[in-house]
Amino acid sequence: LLNTVVNPMLNLLGGGGKRGNQLNMIGGTFNSLAGTLTPMFVGALIGELTKESDFADVNMVLYIAMAVFAVAFIVLALVPIKDPEMGRVTAATKFEHSPWNFRHFVLGAIGIFIYVGIEVGIPGTLNFYLSDTTENGAGLLANAAAIGGLVAGTYWFLMLIGRIVGGAIASKVSSKVMMIVVSCVGMVLILAAMLLGKQVTMSMPVFTGDGFGMETVPVSAVLLVLCGLCTSVMWSCIFNLATEGLGKYTAAASGIFMMMVVGGGVLPLVQNAIADSSLGYMFSYVVPLLGLAYLLYYALVGCKNVNEDIPV
Repeated sequence: LLNTVVNPMLNLLGGGGKRGNQLNMIGGTFNSLAGTLTPMFVGALIGELTKESDFADVNMVLYIAMAVFAVAFIVLALVPIKDPEMGRVTAATKFEHSPWNFRHFVLGAIGIFIYVGIEVGIPGTLNFYLSDTTENGAGLLANAAAIGGLVAGTYWFLMLIGRIVGGAIASKVSSKVMMIVVSCVGMVLILAAMLLGKQVTMSMPVFTGDGFGMETVPVSAVLLVLCGLCTSVMWSCIFNLATEGLGKYTAAASGIFMMMVVGGGVLPLVQNAIADSSLGYMFSYVVPLLGLAYLLYYALVGCKNVNEDIPV
């Protein structure tokens, strides 16, 4: 619900275009930063879990969570934030159409569905691949599950780095150009990973939560982890492109976008079903590969607003 409100607000405050995308990217950076630090912070507060651990041990965490919501409420209530759409959309405003009447939005909503599936599917299947000690897995015998978790965690850490970099350059690079570049790079990385398989290995730095350590993994795993840099900026870019020119329909469009994150539960299931078949883990990455091909199409062609005749 918070994202449903915050995403269009940041885009509107930035005036859409590059500036709107930059603000969304910066917002995503804080989102990723909190997602990276909060589990470590909560773990430090709770301490080691034992048989004697009780629900009361997490009371401090719950109090902190309530305090965060209280501070957010006070800030939003007291700080004047001018909505550029305020005054144009009133109770008397007529909505003759809906976001579904805009082709570029419909294709963008499909893009978000696919994107979230890609974002979740790449590290999720990679974790299973590295943790699998059978001949179908990556060939890691010692601490396979631990290494798989660390490598997958590094993917999410790279998403944080990507959003920081994306926020810095978003005012100079358009959402369309950024989407084209990251989609192409992501496709190259996945295709290379599929072709290399597990024959070639290398040592890669992995984020452990306390710092970085070195682990020996297939080169294909490294290439898939690097995809985190590509997926990091896609949400903001797709949102920016799909809501451009929607005017009074932007709020409704944002709500639809948040429903489309269900792709993060659907596409990974398809990918894992392929991975569990005789085709294997690496071939399952054809799912995110085709997804990136669609996102490239959207950035090149599908994002164009062909319904400018609809009053907004």
